[in-house]
Amino acid sequence: MDFAPLAHVFPDTTKVTPHGHLEIGGCNVADLVAEYGTPLYVLCEDTLRARCREFISAFTSLHPETEVHYASKAYIGPALAKIMVEEGLGLDVVSGGELAVARAAGVPPEGIAFHGNNKSAQELSDALDYGIGHIMVDNLTELDLLNKLASERGVVQAILLRVTPGIDPHTHAKTTTGLVDSKFGLNISNGQAAEAVRRALECTSLELKGLHFHLGSPIFEFEPYVEAIEVVLDFAAQYREEGFELQEFSPGGGFAIAYLRDDRPPKPAEYAATIIGALRQGCEQRNLPMPKMSVEPGRSVVGPAGVAFYTVGSIKDIPGVRTYAAVDGGMGDNIRPALYGAKYEAVVATRMNEEASVTYTVAGKFCESGDILVEEALLPPLNVGDIIAMPAAGAYSPSMASNYNENPRPPIVLVKDGASRIIRRRETAEDLMRTDVW
Repeated sequence: MDFAPLAHVFPDTTKVTPHGHLEIGGCNVADLVAEYGTPLYVLCEDTLRARCREFISAFTSLHPETEVHYASKAYIGPALAKIMVEEGLGLDVVSGGELAVARAAGVPPEGIAFHGNNKSAQELSDALDYGIGHIMVDNLTELDLLNKLASERGVVQAILLRVTPGIDPHTHAKTTTGLVDSKFGLNISNGQAAEAVRRALECTSLELKGLHFHLGSPIFEFEPYVEAIEVVLDFAAQYREEGFELQEFSPGGGFAIAYLRDDRPPKPAEYAATIIGALRQGCEQRNLPMPKMSVEPGRSVVGPAGVAFYTVGSIKDIPGVRTYAAVDGGMGDNIRPALYGAKYEAVVATRMNEEASVTYTVAGKFCESGDILVEEALLPPLNVGDIIAMPAAGAYSPSMASNYNENPRPPIVLVKDGASRIIRRRETAEDLMRTDVW
């Protein structure tokens, strides 16, 4: 098969050897599978670092007062967190667990922003005790609770209010977060956001720095960002007379990546030009000072760096219907296809030089009919034992993995310059029962 049309959905370092084997980060995939088994997730360190640098360069070259926070929900672990810090990124965390990983990895607290629509008192307390840079307040209940907890500690916490601008990003309904009907954020249109501004300005233990929104993910279009920025700047200008100053602003993340051969998402530089251009123009039109800014790429950093590998265990042909190729992973390690119809490419990792002539449905091993990884994959005639590679799998696969059917979660291996190292080991049966009591 011709690899060229698929090259952009694989990590930057991916090559095909003369023997038809995929090579990532200088490591032959056949060797990785022999050493670590399958299912297996491989992350290319060079691709990770390149994406970090690309985002920092794209945004800071146009607006130097921009911070890039990696969205941990896409996937986080101590090893990855350390890479983010080394590349100059902060972290966007959404739970006490993600905050704990950040602390364990030594992420500077001032570079952490805490998001989430239902932060517990314990989570907020942990964030305050660690001295994190920003808390994105999602609702009025949280605002009051955070002010109380900060007051008890004698600290003043910097906050941004997460507002919902009511803009459709034209992505999947289950990953859309900025509409009027959303569990996230303070609604601008019904007065919740205005009430939050008034109350925040009265909170003696909170310092209201600015506003944040997140429209959803992935977003392939520019217009939703522009429209949302207009709405938020109108709101900021309206409440300037009440003492609100937009010192900081965040348009969230949601930056798209290529999953399929025909996908051509915007580049970070294009997102940056659109967002910063709209922000600068909007501020000038409303006589607002240009605020500091933060952006939150997650999928767009780790997604392109990851490839999932599976072994074909059985092949089932239903004449006139379809041919199933069942693999040793599935919805337990990648719920995205079953959850919201996510699409992926698939190739045979050690037969890249062979013609793809048969259409297969790549099915997982879990006890659900909906456990389908790829509905239609054009592949060489398969044999039991073949290795299937699924690219663009670094984001929201390991992070959403489960132990359904009591299956252990697969390992994650980092590759660079011909060397590999485990950054998360494969779980064992003992791990599955570690929290059980009997």
